[in-house]
Amino acid sequence: MLFSRYLVARPGSIMVVLLAFAVAAHAAPQKPAPAPDVIVLSNGDTLHGKFLRSVNGTVIFQSGPLGELHIKWSNIKELRTSEPFAVLEKSATSHQIESGHIPRGQLTMSGQMLTVEPVSHATIAQIPVKNVSIVTSLATLQKQLGHHQGFFQGWNGTATAGASLVTATENQYSVTVGVSLDRLSPTVSWLRRRNNTQFDFNESYGKITQPAYYDATGVLVPALITKTAIYHVDAERDQYFTPRFFALAQTAFDHNFSQNLQLQQIYGSGIGWTAIQTPRQQVDLKATIQYEKQQFIASATNQNQNQNLIGSTYAANYALHLKPFTFQQSIGYISAYNNPKAYSANETNKLVFPTWKNLALSVGTIDSYLNFVPATLPPTKRNSFQFVMGLNYAFHSSY
Repeated sequence: MLFSRYLVARPGSIMVVLLAFAVAAHAAPQKPAPAPDVIVLSNGDTLHGKFLRSVNGTVIFQSGPLGELHIKWSNIKELRTSEPFAVLEKSATSHQIESGHIPRGQLTMSGQMLTVEPVSHATIAQIPVKNVSIVTSLATLQKQLGHHQGFFQGWNGTATAGASLVTATENQYSVTVGVSLDRLSPTVSWLRRRNNTQFDFNESYGKITQPAYYDATGVLVPALITKTAIYHVDAERDQYFTPRFFALAQTAFDHNFSQNLQLQQIYGSGIGWTAIQTPRQQVDLKATIQYEKQQFIASATNQNQNQNLIGSTYAANYALHLKPFTFQQSIGYISAYNNPKAYSANETNKLVFPTWKNLALSVGTIDSYLNFVPATLPPTKRNSFQFVMGLNYAFHSSY
C-alpha cells in the first residue's frame, strides 16, 4: 500500500521501476545457442547447419539458405554434431531399441566410421556407416517410445475431389469426394508396430435432368430426372500382437441408390496377417466374423426385403510405392451364413501420380456386387461400377 501511494505521488518513478526490471532481465545470463553442426563433403565443401536424422544411408541436413539437403553417407568425408543422437544399427532388434540398449551421444564421422561419444563416461562406440540403419534425435526416440498419441495426433492421409458439369439438351452434373486417413503407432517404421487406425469415406453424387417439352402432337412430356447417389464409410482398428499378426475390429456403412440399397451396416471383428512388408509394397490379409443389416428402398414391387445377416468378410489389401506413382488395391468378399444367396463383393483400385508438393492426380475404380437385390421394375442390376478421376491432396501429421 505504501509503495502504491509512492507511485501515485511520483508518476515518474514508474519509468524508473520499469527500466530497472528491463536492465535486470537483460543482465540475466542467456543460454548460449548450440554450435552449428558441420559436414565436410568428399569434394572438400563444408556445410554448416543442423543434422536432422539419417535414414537408410541418407543424411538429412538443414543448411540455412540451401534448405533441407539429402546427402548419401558415401559423399560425406567428415561430420560433427553438437547435440546427442541415437544410432540404430541394421542388426538392432525392437527389444534393444525399446530397452535403450543402443548407442546414444554426440556424433563424429571420419573415414566412413561413425563415432558415438556418450554424454556420460560410457564406452565410446565406433560403427561403420554401412552398418547404420537409422540416426534420430533423442527427443524423437523418447516421444515414440513413451508418448501416447492424442485423438487428433498422428493422422496421415489424402483428400480427393472431382466434378463434371454438362449443359445441353440435358443438364448433367456429378461430384466425387473422398477422404482416407491412417494413423500408425508408433509413427516410425523402425519400432515395433503397436496399433493402426484407419478411416475411409467416399461419395459419388450426380443428377441428369431432361426438361419438360411438348411432342409433335402437342402432348406435354414431363421432365425426367435421373439421380446417382453412392457413398461408403468404413473404420478399422488393428492391434498388433506380433510384427505381422494383429486383431481387428471394423465397421462399414454403404448406400447405393442405383441398387436400391438404402443402408448396409456391418459390425465385425477378426484377425489379420501382413503377408508381405517391404519399403515398396505391402500385402494384408484379413478375415472377420460380423453382423450385417441390409435395408432396401421400398417400392410398389419391393416390400419388406430387409435382412439381418451373420457372416464373414475375407479381404486382401495391396499397396505398391514407386517413384512415378502409388498403386492401392482392395478386394473383399462378404458371405452370409444364414442366407447363402445374400453374399456381396467389392474391389477398389487407385493410382496416384504426384504432381506438385502435396498435390497429385488420382485415377481409380470402385466396383461393388450385391447378389441378393430386391425384385423391382425396371430390374435392379447386381453390379455397380464407378470410374473416378480427381485431384488428390496428401497431408502428413507433424507428430
